[in-house]
Amino acid sequence: MDKKTHRTGLEGYYAVDEKNRKLRYGYTTGSCAAAAAQAATRMLLTGEKVEEVALQTPKGILLHLLIEEISMDEGRVRCAVQKDGGDDPDVTTGIYVYANVSRRDAPQITLDGGIGVGRVTRPGLWQAVGEAAINKVPRQMILENVEQVCKEYHYTGGLDVQIEIPAGVELAKKTFNPRLGIEGGISVLGTSGIVIPMSETALVASLRLEMKMLVEGGGSYLVITPGNYGQAFSKEQTRLDLTYSMKCSNYVGETLDMARELGVKGILFISHIGKFVKVAGGIMNTHSRQADSRSELMAANAIRAGADLETAKEILDTITTEQSVEILKRKGYLEATMKEISDRVEFYLNKRAGEQLEVGTILFSNVYGKLAETSKVPELARKIMKQAEKKAHDQCADKEQKPNQQKNEEKKL
Repeated sequence: MDKKTHRTGLEGYYAVDEKNRKLRYGYTTGSCAAAAAQAATRMLLTGEKVEEVALQTPKGILLHLLIEEISMDEGRVRCAVQKDGGDDPDVTTGIYVYANVSRRDAPQITLDGGIGVGRVTRPGLWQAVGEAAINKVPRQMILENVEQVCKEYHYTGGLDVQIEIPAGVELAKKTFNPRLGIEGGISVLGTSGIVIPMSETALVASLRLEMKMLVEGGGSYLVITPGNYGQAFSKEQTRLDLTYSMKCSNYVGETLDMARELGVKGILFISHIGKFVKVAGGIMNTHSRQADSRSELMAANAIRAGADLETAKEILDTITTEQSVEILKRKGYLEATMKEISDRVEFYLNKRAGEQLEVGTILFSNVYGKLAETSKVPELARKIMKQAEKKAHDQCADKEQKPNQQKNEEKKL
């Protein structure tokens, strides 16, 4: 099939930048790996070549991806999918992501990384030391697709699945992976399976539009999270009504500015400590390319909380805040350190927000749950719930009013 005429399933999906230009969606290395693994498994079990596969992404978009570089041997199949990041400035666009699938005696499906897929060498990441740097969602996508093919062909034996990205060896040198303790290649990434290209200006504009819609829909008090972790924690760990909620990505300062402009009365931020520990240093854009001082800020606030020099040095050697939290918990400084951090988060947010906007923050860890909250959280939570009750009451009143209006119209007729 000609690549130029091949339809991936992303036709019609565009982002719009600040110059009103359409930017094509793309798909992640995780989607490439899952599609290649699905195709290789199908070819291994049927003996027939597969040139295209359908892949359902977590985003809900069904992709149709071409299968290339096919190699079929006795008991093993290797094939690839070429990465297309759309119009996102992604250094991995154009590379080939390979899947090697082979039979094994034990009835088990294993997944590992080969050449060009990084290997974790330091603790603190999602994967254990020694494991391939294949993140949680791509790992799940790969295994689910392989298992689905096995189920389709009633195969109950074992399989070894290995993901390879030969170009990843050189690409890794352009990333932060070595600093994070990921060596030998790049990570297989993606939480939605889809790459949405947006310039910074366009992304902030889209956040403003979303906030404007919430305000026009009756939201004076908003629940805002930086990303997926905060959103998941908000749903699972709090009793807050999330009718008026949104994500702000890394743009904490811009979010406060647009909230003031749009007449929002209050914001309750719910954030993983890894994002908002930066706010404790006055950093209002939490992207790593803007600032990555997490361990330094954790160590500084631990010292303020009474931690000794050795504890601070241990924190400075961490690569994730979850590691820092574990050290503080073990040494008995966690609660006091989180109090120091939350106080400073509150100071800097209030400074940016001004007097007309109430701001509160809940900080959490994926391992230890809620870590701290700022002083205005209880009051903001009460106002958010009261706002939800009012909306529910208004909706009930509208439902009751419509039948009465209809009866009056019928009487007139």
